[in-house]
Amino acid sequence: MVKLDFQKTADGLLPAIAQDYRSGDVLMLAYINEEAWNKTLESGTAHYWSRSRKRIWLKGESSGNVQDIKEILVDCDADCVIYKVEQRGGAACHRGYPTCFYRKVQAGGFELVKTQVFNPEEVYGSKG
Repeated sequence: MVKLDFQKTADGLLPAIAQDYRSGDVLMLAYINEEAWNKTLESGTAHYWSRSRKRIWLKGESSGNVQDIKEILVDCDADCVIYKVEQRGGAACHRGYPTCFYRKVQAGGFELVKTQVFNPEEVYGSKG
């Protein structure tokens, strides 16, 4: 099994970038611990560590917008990964957008550059 260097950080969390395997769009940045890494390898679907909920999180467990792993890249220091994924449901962002990077900085504010795929209030019962 591939070993990552989870000892590099005090909290044992490493960054995981999710990227659409077809378009190359960066979908999101999340964190993994060793358990999330192992679950991802075993299941073929992206698992992360939720820093807010303090638990393993299967991406899409609430929304159904699961990320199927197509390829995994590991950086030279074995402390960061890129998950190349097929994003089921069309939205990676909990705010209902296809990517978490749906805004760009423009004249001191934000400009929306992506269209919302779902309403988070309908999916989660809140604004996300």
